[in-house]
Amino acid sequence: MLQPFRLALALALAWGAAAHAEPSPGGRVRRERPVTVASTTGEALPVVHIAQDTPTLLLFPAPIQRKSLTVDESRIRVLDAGERSVIVQAVSDLRKDEQQEMGVFFADGRAPARAAFSLVTDPAEVDTRIDVQRPALPDSACQTAAQAKVPQPEDFVLLGYVDEMGVTTSEVNIVEPGAQGLSSDKTVSFRGKGWVLVDLRIFNEVGRPEWTPREALLLGRVGGPLRARLVNVQEGAIPPGKERRVLVVADTQGLEASPSFTLEVRGDGGRSLTIHKVRFPRPTPGEAR
Repeated sequence: MLQPFRLALALALAWGAAAHAEPSPGGRVRRERPVTVASTTGEALPVVHIAQDTPTLLLFPAPIQRKSLTVDESRIRVLDAGERSVIVQAVSDLRKDEQQEMGVFFADGRAPARAAFSLVTDPAEVDTRIDVQRPALPDSACQTAAQAKVPQPEDFVLLGYVDEMGVTTSEVNIVEPGAQGLSSDKTVSFRGKGWVLVDLRIFNEVGRPEWTPREALLLGRVGGPLRARLVNVQEGAIPPGKERRVLVVADTQGLEASPSFTLEVRGDGGRSLTIHKVRFPRPTPGEAR
């Protein structure tokens, strides 16, 4: 007997093939077509047409990291995510001016490492099957990318980022919308061997200009600020009404002994997000972390 996910995938494939260029119940023409993912962050994302009444199947040319799939689940329902496929459907038809971004990383680490799409609703057509393609790279770029290795759990131990004490976490206060037009939630702090990290999502309020995080500072009770390394996971600017995942990483050797810190993420236009009372888990007494 087929498993539910495999059955859903099989049905979507069969239904999509039979419905090629046929009208959907909502009056839209069903399409099957290839799209090529952007090779650089500056390129426009390929557009995929989705609808409330029709599942859309995306088939990838290589295995994907299913856990890296990002999408606004309040607007987009993920019906299934397989080794080389994703099935999505709109919770409700997107507004005429609404675009939802969906992204996922390939498992092989070859460039382009991430496939991202702009999901929209079109009154005239809906995509039932998308054959995802990766752009061809120059030979030199292919050779360099082929040497890249996707990090594995054992790498963190072998590189010394995790020891027998493991990794500890702590929750961080959310930031409500304010004068800067930036807010955050779902924030967690981590401590490992010799490092601390803050994982947060920054929301840029509607009606504000797009905003790109540029630098991060940790301020304790004494001494000057500690400049931390900032990782803009999805890269690029945060559009109005959208959120992005940002990581802030610091070396514990430069971190003062303070019960809490103020985290300041600075960006375009002099706007910044400030989170007070950021607490990192304490190292176990007697252990150098």
